[in-house]
Amino acid sequence: MGAIIDFFSQGGIAQSIIILATTIFAGLLLGEIKIGGISLGVTWILFVGLFIGFFDCFSIDGEVLHFIKEFGLILFVYAIGSQVGASFFSSLRNGGLKMNLLAVGLICFNVIAALAIHFLTNTDIPSVVGLMSGAVTNTPGLGAAQQTFTDITGESASFLAAGYAIAYPMGVIGVIIIFILVRKLCKDKSDSQETEVENQLDIFSLEVQNAQCFGKSLQEIEKAIKADFVITRLYHTYSQTMEIPNKRSVFQEGDRIYVIATKDDAKTVELSIGNRIDMDLGSWDQLDTELICRSVVVSNSNINGKSLSSFDIRNTFGVNISRIVRAGINLIPTKHLTLQLGDKLVVVGGEKSIKKLELFFGNSQKKLCDPHMIPIFLGIALGVILGSIPFKIPGIPQPVKLGLAGGPLIVAILINRFGTSLHLVTYATRSAMKMLQEVGISLFLAAVGLSSGKIFFETLLSHGATWFLYGSIITIVPVAIAAFIGRIALKLEVPQLLGLISGACTNPAALAFANSTDETGKTSSSYATVYPLSMLMRIMAAQFLILLNF
Repeated sequence: MGAIIDFFSQGGIAQSIIILATTIFAGLLLGEIKIGGISLGVTWILFVGLFIGFFDCFSIDGEVLHFIKEFGLILFVYAIGSQVGASFFSSLRNGGLKMNLLAVGLICFNVIAALAIHFLTNTDIPSVVGLMSGAVTNTPGLGAAQQTFTDITGESASFLAAGYAIAYPMGVIGVIIIFILVRKLCKDKSDSQETEVENQLDIFSLEVQNAQCFGKSLQEIEKAIKADFVITRLYHTYSQTMEIPNKRSVFQEGDRIYVIATKDDAKTVELSIGNRIDMDLGSWDQLDTELICRSVVVSNSNINGKSLSSFDIRNTFGVNISRIVRAGINLIPTKHLTLQLGDKLVVVGGEKSIKKLELFFGNSQKKLCDPHMIPIFLGIALGVILGSIPFKIPGIPQPVKLGLAGGPLIVAILINRFGTSLHLVTYATRSAMKMLQEVGISLFLAAVGLSSGKIFFETLLSHGATWFLYGSIITIVPVAIAAFIGRIALKLEVPQLLGLISGACTNPAALAFANSTDETGKTSSSYATVYPLSMLMRIMAAQFLILLNF
């Protein structure tokens, strides 16, 4: 034991890496433990770091820990922004406004609860911010608050992590308790009966019955109908022939078509062409066994950033694209849609035609595994620059910054949404971004724990029970209010409500619990809808409270 202590007392890079790696290893190992199906996951890294950081012989240089903490935070939030960037703006359009308003309301309730504790108990605001960050399980908010405090005072802000660590367990368990109560008190028929994942597209068959469509080409019909839709198959009943329709295909009375449209536009298409008929994809396949449906992945980097209209798919390859799947979202293949690396094209056509299309677009999952590092480091650099720009808010004495959490998050969303317009290859596999996210949060939690060990145990002995109670109030009361408003006023379904609260609290543990009984996919969809704005607002709220102290 003496030899081990002597080794760690020598300092240096090797010692720092061993302590850091051991902290993360032990934390991840403990994170596998579940009690009642609930686990604190990677948060165990923080608690292990607090324990190891208590001992002087395992100390790491403060500047080294500060760099590790900030770099880990940047990696974490950038990976989050990259994952949700493709769906963020579309989610705002598809019913996301009221969800994001409720999420912002929940964040305001948390801030009000924190301020109430400050005024009623005389607890200093920085400590309350640490409690609030733990109570809502928001690690980037803690990082932003620590950075703001240090920027203003020039002093270490490691004491904020003490309140964070004390409040965090109830931040997970308290939300799950509310979830259990919501499920028991609120029962929807749709919650128990709907088992299919909600899809933003409507896929159906029509019989051409509108006289205005008789003798008209597909191009003329598309111009007349102001809607987003695509027709992938056309069956001429008079000649009993099937074709892949192109812009010159002519519709006649009684023809049958296979249509894919957005849910909002489906009724418009139906009213303009004819009535729905009971023909699923299997029925269409029986009409013509030569036509097949297959997924083709865009892996040719030369395709990235180009619009569908530049390829004239129907006439060039003799196939139809029924839809495009991007980041789990189904998109209508309009001519103005810009393709990205990693897009999955669902195509209908003959075997030979589809093979030609596969050669052109690449269709290589292996090639997609190649890393594209340029946009990542470009985004990190731009994100840090954006986060370092101060801007004034009336009534606040100090300029506000997005910080090393907010800046990279916003830039990651923007690059992954608009980067293809600049011909940047922003695609990365889900596992790669997940790895980047996990490495980042692990480094951050380990550094926070190791730098806050001593002050945590001092705080625990002096304020432990009281601060745990304060953290529980900041967690449970606002979540209960938001759940009531979401259910009664907004009429949200239970899966939607649980996903919204998980996202607004940026709480992956609560999401995992909510997802365990949800077969509709609505929980994850709601989570992704509110998560980006909630993350940004959490960071801003933590900074705002710190600035109120000065």
